[in-house]
This record gives sequence, structure tokens and C-alpha cells, in this order.
Amino acid sequence: MWRKYQMKLQKHSISSVNVGIIGATGLVGQEFISLLEERNFPVKELYLFASDNSIGRKMRFGKKLYEVLPFKANLFKSIDIAFFSAGADIDKILVPQAAEMGAVCIDNSSAFRMNKKVPLVVPEINFKDIKKSDRIIANPNCSTIQLVLVLDTLRRLSKIVSVDVSTYQAVSGAGREPLEMYFSQSLKRKRDAKTQFYGNIIQKIGPI
Repeated sequence: MWRKYQMKLQKHSISSVNVGIIGATGLVGQEFISLLEERNFPVKELYLFASDNSIGRKMRFGKKLYEVLPFKANLFKSIDIAFFSAGADIDKILVPQAAEMGAVCIDNSSAFRMNKKVPLVVPEINFKDIKKSDRIIANPNCSTIQLVLVLDTLRRLSKIVSVDVSTYQAVSGAGREPLEMYFSQSLKRKRDAKTQFYGNIIQKIGPI
């Protein structure tokens, strides 16, 4: 998505933007940082936000170290584009605040996926659904994105009558803590934990 956003910036002769990453110390947040650098995104200034446990931590982007900031709405006023991955509960609160301050907010959580007023975008398929006035943009979850990319190609070849899907979610999708729990369990090679990830298939993830 940001590659097309970058092309838009170039088209309008905008050399660089202030970028915010909310949930910067998480697995997805760190991937945001890596991709921004890898793809030479035109970052003027980078603002990193995370929970109280990570405030003050230093994170590297390019040749510079950035200090992690707390979740405070008044700190969003300098941001042009914000990438959110702090979890649905937090994003539901912070995304509208950042959007009201003028930031374009791309939310990676489930917070706005079912909101009819928020475009749900896979850029390779429906990037044009984003209007100039949109300040909040949602993306589907990982398995859905991969699925619709294939379906979009197939529908161009023939009519799709039905789709039957089973998905298998990685432990890493639940965040850093469950992933560390998995690694710990794999080292012990024991199945004695209340929440057993290693050597196990959980039939349903999320609230039951």
C-alpha cells in the first residue's frame, strides 16, 4: 500500500512526510520499520509509539536512533501518515484521534474492518477505493489478503461460483508474547502448559 502512496507523493512533488508507527515495538511494528527503510519510503521524521513498558526504548531507523513515545493524542499532530498495529482495543481509540489531527491512518488491526465508512483495501486489487478525503484505511488480515489476491486473478479468467476455505494461523499472528511462549515450550519439549502452543493445533483462536 505504501509503495502506491509513495508514487502519489512523487506525483504531487511531495519530497517527504512525517511518519508515525503505533505499536512500534511489536512484531508488526518492527516489520513496518524494516519495510520503510528497505523501500526507501520518503520519511522526513519518524515517530514511534508503544505501551508504557517500552517508553524510552531506542530503536534504529537508518543511521538514527529514535526514542519510543507514549500513546498520547497530542503527539499525533505532527504526523502525516500513521501505521497502526497496537491491537484493536487501542486502535479503536487512537486511530480516530490521529485522523482528526490530519493524519492518514492505515490500521492493521481488526478495529475498522467491518466499518462501512472505512475503505478495506488490498492495494493490488482496490487501491482506487481510497478517496482523497479518507483519513482511516483498514486492511484485511493476512490469510484474507493472500486469498483475495488469488481470487482476483481467477475471477478475471472465469466466474467464481463458490469458495471453501480453511485457514491455519501462525502463533506469531498473536504477537510477541505467544511467540516467545511457543519458543520456550519447544525448548522444553513438554506439553504441560495451560496454553499449549508447541506440538499443538488450537481449533479456534480468539474469544470462545
